[in-house]
Amino acid sequence: MSTFHFPESIRSRPVYGRLEARPGKAHLMIADAQGAEAILGLALQVPELMAKTHVIFISKGTDFGPKLQALSPAQYYEGPSYAAALSRIQRVLSDAAMGLQIYLTGTEGLMGQAQNAAMQAGYDYTAIQTEHRGSLARRMQCVHCKGITEDVILDPFECSHCGLNLFVRDHYSRRIAAFQGVCIDAEDPGNVPPSQEIYS
Repeated sequence: MSTFHFPESIRSRPVYGRLEARPGKAHLMIADAQGAEAILGLALQVPELMAKTHVIFISKGTDFGPKLQALSPAQYYEGPSYAAALSRIQRVLSDAAMGLQIYLTGTEGLMGQAQNAAMQAGYDYTAIQTEHRGSLARRMQCVHCKGITEDVILDPFECSHCGLNLFVRDHYSRRIAAFQGVCIDAEDPGNVPPSQEIYS
């Protein structure tokens, strides 16, 4: 099971739980990579749930697709990236009737962006279930140039847009679905500690 217990942090840092089946006429499950394991586990517990479920899966090179399709969900989509799936996610959220149950699982980047899309469609983030699975990489925004760097696993890291050396902070913005990175050597240029893997 590809899960990780995140240490306690500041209030803005997302906290993840475990997916649980909830009553509803329709269900939307969005996952990437190892997030598929959480969907498979939920379907094992409540197999009848899948007949009312729209699954959107971003494989990221994993081979969970056939297993998810074998669950016979009401609708199934598999795409190469979140960006490729976004228009479908937005359409499902805009067309949904009241009572849609939303389940997000996988990486923090996927869950944050999908949660953001659901919030823009009028869903409160507290009503959206999340379960982290897989990679600990973060989606980071440089507070200086506002550029987004995906899949950051090192602290500090170099901004992919402006090249500044950024400290990986736990401060999280739901509005942009990203953690915040701030220049680590602003007062002493070039004095950058060696990068270490996040949570190593």
